[in-house]
Amino acid sequence: MLRRPKSGDSEADLLRAQEEFLTSGAQSAVRVVRRPDKRRGKLGVENQEPEAERNRRDVVTMSGLCGTDLSHQIPTLTPAPPKKSRFKDRVYFEDDDPEEQLDRHDMHVTTVLSRIIERDTSTVPVSLPAFTGAAFPKVFHRSEVEDMGQGPAPGARRSIFAQKIAAQRAREAGLSSNSGMECVQLHLQSGLHGAIPSPVVTMETRLPLSGSEGCAETEGSRLVSGQGLGQPDSATEALKIHQENQERLEGMSRAEILEEQKRLLAQLDPRLVDFIRSHKAKGSPVSVVPSLGGQIREQQDCCTPGRVEPEADPREPDQETPLMETEEDGPQPLPRPPITEQELPVKPRKEWLHMDNLETEKLEWLRDLPPPRRKGTKKAMQARFDFTGALIPPTENLPTHLGLHHHGEEPERAGYSLQELFHLSRSQVIQQRCLALTTLAGILAKAHAGDLASSLKGSVVSSMLDAGLLFLLRFSLDDSVEGVMAAATHALHALLVSPGDEEALDSTFSWFLGMATFPLLPTAQEEDDVEDEGLDVAMKETAKEKEERKSDHNVAREDVIKGLLRMKLLPRVRYILEVMRPPPRVVLDLLEVLTRIARHSSASATQVLDCPRLLETVLTEFLPCTWTPPTTTSPKHLHGLPVTEAVKLLRVLASAGRHACARLLNKMGVRERLVRVLALEPQELLLEPEEALRISTEALRLWAVVAAYGQASDLYRDLYPFLVKVLQSIPGEGAPRGSPRSLELHRALALLTMLTYVMHTAGCHQELQTGPESSQDSECPPPSPVEWCHVTGLQPSIVGWLKRCVKTLEDPAHIDSMVMLVSSQILYLGAFYSQLSTQSCFRPVECLQELESLTSEVLLPLLSHQAVRSLIDRLKSCSVLCNPQFCSLGIETVSSLPGRGCGSGSPSYRLAGPDSPLPLLTALCYLLHTASSIHRGLAQKFAPLLVSDALSGYLRACCQAMPTLSHSSAWLLRHEHHLLYLLLKLLIRLVPISSDVGKQASLYHEVTVAMLSWLLPGSEHLVYDLLATIVFNQDFIPEGCCGGPEAAQLSELQLQDSSSSAISPLGPLLHCACAQLPSLRACYLTHLAHLEPAVARSRDAYLGRTPYIRSWLLPELSGPVLPSDWPYLPLVSLYERMGVADKGSLLAESLPPASVRSAVHCLQWLLLLESWREGSLRTVPPAAKLARLSCLFLCSSDLFLERPVQQLGWALLRTLTRPSQLAVLDLDVPLPGLASFQDLYLALLSQFEAVSFGDPLFGCFLLLPLQRRFSATMRLAVFGEHVGLLRSLRVPLHQLPVPLENFTSPPEDSLPLLRLYFRSLVTGALCQVWCPVLYVVALAHLNSFIFSQDGVPQDVDTARRRLLRKTYYLTDDVLKGHLLLFKLPQQKSELGFETYDHLPPIRAQRLEAVVGAEEGNKVARD
Repeated sequence: MLRRPKSGDSEADLLRAQEEFLTSGAQSAVRVVRRPDKRRGKLGVENQEPEAERNRRDVVTMSGLCGTDLSHQIPTLTPAPPKKSRFKDRVYFEDDDPEEQLDRHDMHVTTVLSRIIERDTSTVPVSLPAFTGAAFPKVFHRSEVEDMGQGPAPGARRSIFAQKIAAQRAREAGLSSNSGMECVQLHLQSGLHGAIPSPVVTMETRLPLSGSEGCAETEGSRLVSGQGLGQPDSATEALKIHQENQERLEGMSRAEILEEQKRLLAQLDPRLVDFIRSHKAKGSPVSVVPSLGGQIREQQDCCTPGRVEPEADPREPDQETPLMETEEDGPQPLPRPPITEQELPVKPRKEWLHMDNLETEKLEWLRDLPPPRRKGTKKAMQARFDFTGALIPPTENLPTHLGLHHHGEEPERAGYSLQELFHLSRSQVIQQRCLALTTLAGILAKAHAGDLASSLKGSVVSSMLDAGLLFLLRFSLDDSVEGVMAAATHALHALLVSPGDEEALDSTFSWFLGMATFPLLPTAQEEDDVEDEGLDVAMKETAKEKEERKSDHNVAREDVIKGLLRMKLLPRVRYILEVMRPPPRVVLDLLEVLTRIARHSSASATQVLDCPRLLETVLTEFLPCTWTPPTTTSPKHLHGLPVTEAVKLLRVLASAGRHACARLLNKMGVRERLVRVLALEPQELLLEPEEALRISTEALRLWAVVAAYGQASDLYRDLYPFLVKVLQSIPGEGAPRGSPRSLELHRALALLTMLTYVMHTAGCHQELQTGPESSQDSECPPPSPVEWCHVTGLQPSIVGWLKRCVKTLEDPAHIDSMVMLVSSQILYLGAFYSQLSTQSCFRPVECLQELESLTSEVLLPLLSHQAVRSLIDRLKSCSVLCNPQFCSLGIETVSSLPGRGCGSGSPSYRLAGPDSPLPLLTALCYLLHTASSIHRGLAQKFAPLLVSDALSGYLRACCQAMPTLSHSSAWLLRHEHHLLYLLLKLLIRLVPISSDVGKQASLYHEVTVAMLSWLLPGSEHLVYDLLATIVFNQDFIPEGCCGGPEAAQLSELQLQDSSSSAISPLGPLLHCACAQLPSLRACYLTHLAHLEPAVARSRDAYLGRTPYIRSWLLPELSGPVLPSDWPYLPLVSLYERMGVADKGSLLAESLPPASVRSAVHCLQWLLLLESWREGSLRTVPPAAKLARLSCLFLCSSDLFLERPVQQLGWALLRTLTRPSQLAVLDLDVPLPGLASFQDLYLALLSQFEAVSFGDPLFGCFLLLPLQRRFSATMRLAVFGEHVGLLRSLRVPLHQLPVPLENFTSPPEDSLPLLRLYFRSLVTGALCQVWCPVLYVVALAHLNSFIFSQDGVPQDVDTARRRLLRKTYYLTDDVLKGHLLLFKLPQQKSELGFETYDHLPPIRAQRLEAVVGAEEGNKVARD
C-alpha cells in the first residue's frame, strides 16, 4: 500500500513517493477539472479524459453504428489531409535572388493597408443616443426586472444579466409604442375551442381595435427595412409603404383579410412563407404560451363582433421516410388542444416535488396517440416492423398495450423502423439490445422467405448489410451478457442459414449424384489491375496477397462468409460452445451456422477443421460415445447429448474433400462415434423417438459420404447383420410428410444411398488389385476390404422390396413416398448391374435372364403405370429449363451471400419435394440404359416411353429454352441435365433399330447440340461423351442421307437470282460435311483437350469410381463448361494460337496443313448447323457470328485464299445475310471476348490492305459493317485513314450479299463523311472500276445531299451549296453527270444506278439558285 506524504517529508521524499505512485499505476484520488470558458462556448472539458488515458484504451468504433444518428449507408472512406512540411518555407537554393526572397516574405504595413476597402455609409441612418437627465444610467438589481416570459433563444448562451437588460429594453419599448394598436393573431392551422397552435404555423397581422380612431402607426414594418433601395431616405420610403399597407387593411373587413391571406398563402412559395414567419418570430418580443391563451381569446373576441372559424393550413408538410408505398386519403387530423389536469392518467399531488406548476407541453406524451393519418398504397413511407419481424401496414391501428408505440419519429404509427432498431441495439439497457437483435432476426428470416419482397422497395437484407449489420452482430457475439449473445446468434443464423435450402438439399441427397453440391461462393467480379500494369509476372501481386491487403469492410462487402472468418468468428463460436455452454436454441443455431460456413467452399471447410478445439468441442459435447438419457422432452442443455445438427456438420465437412473425410475418421475419432449411433436401433438410443430417427438418418448419410470416397469400408462388414435387420424392418408403405413414418422413410432412403456407394466401392476392388490404369491414378489407396462377393447378397432383397413398392403405387395416399423409395431402389439396381458387367465373375447368360425377368416383372409394369405417366406429363410444367422464372420468384438474396432460393412454398422448393418427376424418371433412364447396354434386345421394349407425346413436347420446349444461370437455379438444372443425358444415352441404341424413334432423330440431335452450352462445371464427362457419341453421329443427322443437301440447295436457289447461284452451291458442301463427320468429331475433341483433367474427375463421379473421387463439392459456379459459341472454338483458338492482328502485322504468314484442315472442319460443322440446326445457334448473336468468322482473315495471310475455305466462307456468308439474320444484326452490343467491334474492324481494314489481293470474300466481310444503319465511325475509317483500300475493294454488285438499298437509304447526315465521299471521288481514289459498290453509295448520298431542300442549320446549308457549286465546276464530265443526274440505285444494271436524261426542273431550279441562271439553264439543256 502506498504511503501518503507527510508534512515533514523533504523534496527527495516527495519525488520518491511520486515515482512509486507512477510505477504502481494506481488511480489518483483527485482529478483536475478545467472549467469551460464562457466566452468560448461549451467545450465539454468536464467529460473529457486526458489524451494519454484515452489513447491507452482499446476502443472499437464503427461508422454508422456508434453515432447518435444511424446511417443506412456505409460512409465513404476519405483519405486523410496531406501533411504540410515544416521545412517547406525554409528551403532556399543557391541561385535564388535575395531581393525576391525579401519581397516574398515582406510583411510591411503597406501590404495590409493596401487591402482596406472603404464601406459606403451614405445611406446608413444615423441614430443618436436618447437624452436623459441623469449623468449615468440608472443602476437596477436583476430582481427588479421581470423576464416577461422572454427566455433565451434556442442554441444561444446568454447570461442572466443580459437577459434582464433585454427584458428592460423590451418593456421600455412597449411603453413607448402606440396604445391604440393591438396585436391580433390569425390562426392558420385550426384548433379546437380556441386552442393556441404552435407559433411555427401562425402569422400576426396588426389591425386597429374596434372603435379606435385610426391613430397613425409609428412603428415600421418588421419585414421590410428599406435596405437596397439605393436612396438616402430609404427608411422613410419603407415607412410610407408600411403606412399604406396599414391604411388598406383598415378599410377591409376581417372576412376580406382572411380571404386575401388565404389567397396569398396559396400563391407564395412555402419556403418563403416559412422565412417570413421565422423573421417575424425573431423580431417579436412576445411569444405565445398556453398560459396566455385566455387573454388572446379575449382580445380576439373584443376585436370582432363575431367569432372567426379557424382555417386549416393547406401547406402541411409530409415528413414520411420513403420505403413503403402509401397514399394520403382524406383530410388531415386537426391539432389537439394542450393536455389538461383532468386528462392526466395520474393526478399530481401537493407533496410531490416541483409539481405545483404543471408544464403541459412536457406532459403531452402521457395522452393517447392520434390514429394513423395515412391511407392507401401509393406514397412512399418508412417501413415499420413488429417484434416478430412482420411488416406493419401504415393504416393498421394497433393497440398500445402491444408495446409497439414509442417516442421516436411518427409516434402515432406502431412498430420500429430499421434505423430505430439499429439505434436500439446500441442501448445500455440489456433488454432493449436483446429486443432489437431479436426483431432484426425476424426481419431477416421473413426477407429470406420472400414475405417482404412484394411490399417493400429495394432489398432489406442488402440495406441492413450496407448499414453495418455484420459488424453489429459480430460485436454483439462478444458481449458478456448471455442474452445479448443469444439474440446475436439468432440474428446471425437468420442472416446466413436458409431452412428451405437445407431441407431441399436433404431431400435431393438420395437422388442420382445428389450429394454433390455447388459451393456457395459469390460470383467473382473482375478487378482492374491498374497497379500491376507494366510489371513482370514475378513482381505482380497474387490473388492471396490482394485478399490479405483488403480491409475487413471490403472483404465483408464482397463475401459475407469470408468477412466473418476474417473477423475471427470461429474462435468465438468455440468459446461460446465450450465455456459459456448456452441453451439449446443457441447451440443449434451455431451448429447450423458452422454448416453454412462449410458449404461456402472447401477453403472455409478447411478453416472449420483447423480451428483449435472447435471440432473437438463439437464431438465431445454433441456427439458423445456415452450419455445420460434426458428426463424431459425439451432438455435445458444439449451438452452431453447427441445432436442431429452436429452429425450434419460432419457430413458437410466430409463432402468438402476426401482428405477432410479421412481427418474426421482417423484423427478426430468420428469412426467410433458413428459406429456408436449406427449399431443400435433408433428406439435403443435413449433419446426422443423423433430425435433418434433424425440422428440415425444423418448418421447413415454421413456413412454414405464416407463410402462415396471408398473409405471406412470395414464398417460394412462389421455392421452387415445390422443392415440386414434394418432392411427387413423397413415398412412396405409410406406415410405423409412430417409424421414419424416419414422420418423412417428418409432413413430408408439414406440407407439405400449408402448401400449404392458401397456397391460402387466393391466394384472397384478388382481394378485396385490389378493396379492403376494411368499415372493419374497412382495416388489411389489400396484395395478396400469390401469385395464384390460381399455385396451381392443384398440384391435379391432389394428386388423383392422393389416389387412390393411397385404394387403399393396403386394407393393414392402413399404414392409420393413410394415414388421416392422406388427411385432409390432403382438407382441401387442400376449401380449393381453397371458394376456387375466389369467383374471377372460376370456370367452373361444368368445376367441376361435376370434382366429379362426384371424387365417383365418390374420395369414394363412400372413404365405403363399411371403414376409414371403422370410424372412424364408434368415434366414440362415442372422443368427449370423451360420455366426459368421458377428460380427468381420472391426470394431475396444478395450478391455477397448467395443461396439456393428455396423459401417455403417457392417453386424450386416444391421441385425438390416428393412430387417432383426428376428423381424417378432419372433413375428409370439410368437403369434402362444400363440394362440395354448389357442386353441389347431389351432396348426395343422401352421405345413406347420415348415416343410419347408428352416427352416429345418436353424435348421441343427444351430446344427453345434459354435458361438463366444462378445459384438458385444451378442445383436443379444439374439434375435435369442428368435426366436429359441419360435419356439421350438410351436413344443411342433405339434410333438405329426403331423406326418410330428414328423419325424424331433430328429433335434428339438438336436437344443434344443445345445441351452442350448448358452443362455446368462438374459435368465435363457429359460434354465429352455427348460429343463423342451423339453430336457427330450420322444416325442423328438424317438429313445427310435422305435428300437433305439437295433440298437445301433447292431452297437456296429459290431465294437468290441465277447470277449468284453459281458461286459455291450448297448441296455438295453439305454432302462433303456429312462424309467428314468422324473427322469433325476428332477436330473438336482435340480442341477440348485442355478439359481432360476435369473430364477425368467428372467421369470418376458418374461411373462410380469412388476411390478416385477427390471431392463431392463441385467446382465453382463460374458459368457453363462450354461457351454458347462453342462451334466456333477451333477457329477462335487457331486465331489466338497462330496470329495476332496488330496494325496489319501477323505472327504467322502461313499455316501448317493440319491447321488448315482444322479451320475447314470448323466451317463445315458451322455450315451444317446453320443449314439444319439453326435453332441450336440461337443464343449466339449475329454480330458475334460475324466477329468469329472474321478470324478467317486474321489468323494468317493466305488461309482465306484456300479453295475449301472460299467455298465454305461464301456459303456461311449467305446464311449470315439472310433477312432474318440481318434484321437482328447489331454491331453496338457488347460481344464476349471483344472490347468493341470497331477495334476488330480496324484490324480487318489493315489486314485487307496488306494481304487481301482484292479478294471478293474478304471484301464482302468489309462491306457488311458499312451499311447505313450502322455507326458512321467505320465508314469514316474506310474513307479517311484507309482510303487506299478503295483501289482493291473490287466486289462486283452481283456478288454483294445484301441489297444495295441497305447502303444508300436513309440519306447520309454526317457532314465530315460526305466531304470525304466528295474528296475521294474528285481525287480519283474512288472509282467505278476499282470499287463499284462504294462508288454507287457515294454518288447516292452526295446527290441526295446537294439537291436536298430540307431545313437544316446554316453551316450545313452552306456546305450543301458549296458542294453543289464544286460539282458544277468539275472538269470530269462523267463524274459531274453522275453526281447531277443520279436517279436511283439499281443493283442489276451495268452502272449500279439509274440516271436522268435531263436534269429535272426542281433540280434545275436548285442549281440555278446556287450557281446562277445562265449556268443552270445550260446544264438543263445538256
